[in-house]
Amino acid sequence: MKHSLAVLAAALISFAPPVLADDTLDVVAQFEIQSPEPSTSGYIFTRMGVAETLTNADPEGALTPGLATEWVTSEDGQTWTFTLRDGVLFHDGAAMTADAVANALTIARAKPGPLAKTPVTAIEAGDGAVVITLSEPFAALPAYLAHYSAQILAPAAYGADGAGIEIIGTGPYKVTDLAPPLSLKAEAFADYWGSAPHVPNVSYAAVSRVETRALMAESGDADFVFGLDPASVARLAMSDTATVHSVAIPRTLLMKVNASHPALSEPEARKALSLAIDREGIAKAALRYPEGATQLFPPSVGDWHDDSLAPLAYDPEESKELLLGLGWTAGSDGILTRDGERFALTLTTYPDRPELPLVAAVLEQQFRAIGVELTINTTNSSEISSGHQDGSLDLGLIARNFGLIPNPVGTVLSDYAPTGDWGAMGWQNVEIVDLARAVGRGDGGDDARKRIAEILQTELPIIPIAWYRQTLAVAKGVEGTMIDPWERTFGLQDLKLTQ
Repeated sequence: MKHSLAVLAAALISFAPPVLADDTLDVVAQFEIQSPEPSTSGYIFTRMGVAETLTNADPEGALTPGLATEWVTSEDGQTWTFTLRDGVLFHDGAAMTADAVANALTIARAKPGPLAKTPVTAIEAGDGAVVITLSEPFAALPAYLAHYSAQILAPAAYGADGAGIEIIGTGPYKVTDLAPPLSLKAEAFADYWGSAPHVPNVSYAAVSRVETRALMAESGDADFVFGLDPASVARLAMSDTATVHSVAIPRTLLMKVNASHPALSEPEARKALSLAIDREGIAKAALRYPEGATQLFPPSVGDWHDDSLAPLAYDPEESKELLLGLGWTAGSDGILTRDGERFALTLTTYPDRPELPLVAAVLEQQFRAIGVELTINTTNSSEISSGHQDGSLDLGLIARNFGLIPNPVGTVLSDYAPTGDWGAMGWQNVEIVDLARAVGRGDGGDDARKRIAEILQTELPIIPIAWYRQTLAVAKGVEGTMIDPWERTFGLQDLKLTQ
């Protein structure tokens, strides 16, 4: 009897809501910290509230003040002046001066990243301001300065060669321990210029396995858990230990296509693959999302989403007819052949986002139904960009973020004008290049954005599948959770621990 009571007591304790540590909030996600280098790991430092940028973005994507309180451009659009916030200190006690900000941005511009692709010719310190000179007008510049690679660090944070050697930011939290690739600890910065955070200490842990992350949320070993698979989300939704939060974000799950591949060079072939995809089924059954993607740009990117655009359809029979018209006929095993070549492709994806291998498995079945043989290669995400560069990639299943720069034109310019590692491959469109550059300058309006969306929908150099939702599990003793749809911050400074 005593043994039974002990077992029952242990079971009750194991299912009770966790009692959170008095002063620490533990964050877990799948993203490793490569080094104290903003150009590669900066998104962790901005999300954890350690580093900040000149501009921020509200939930609708509108730019708001950050370390710059205001910004203006000259009449010719080639000179921008960013007025800096007074009284800001770096975590080492040094004042944030115009010279320090100009130094940080100059270093960022010299490294691979969005700022390097802008028409900036000079970054100079002014009187309480930073002045940026351009070779041509570029209206999107303030949005580029919200990117994590443009975070402002103290001069002492950089080595003589400009490499990041220490994270000395201006945020509400100050790093106390950094152990790449897996962990970071930080404490509230007493001299922060803004509102003091409620939680004195925060930690970050990179955990690669989605099953482990889910168990940490369920057991109470972590308070803020990102990167959950659909099955874990469904289970945690019924948990007594955590609350599941979800919001639509400007990210699209899509298939990157090598348009120079002999089987994929015709737009009709790419359309055939698109018609074979049951987006609604994938969204609801596999991802537990309310809907699939009807076009590349999700509604969360505002002006770039075009409600008037004819939606992507699911029609396997039309898909088969298109392929037959291109000369593909079924072999004895049902796989299509043309000129002695099988319609066989390799789809490369990565497990960092657990939904991607799951969707890849569904695509393998749906493509086989139209006679296309798909081999799935689940590997490091870097294999997609390297496959783009050497031409060896057939298809890549990826999650493309249109919000890293809070203006989708940044991603459009990177992916299609000209094509980049995470955008179109073996495909060029002069009209899109001209339209995207016009939007970047501030000359293009709704018509240009709609035309870009229309070209991508017609040519399908990439094939959209689902619009993302950001889903996370938060311990029941945490209050004030608000998901940033632009994925720039975890909002840790606004959270409170109630247990």
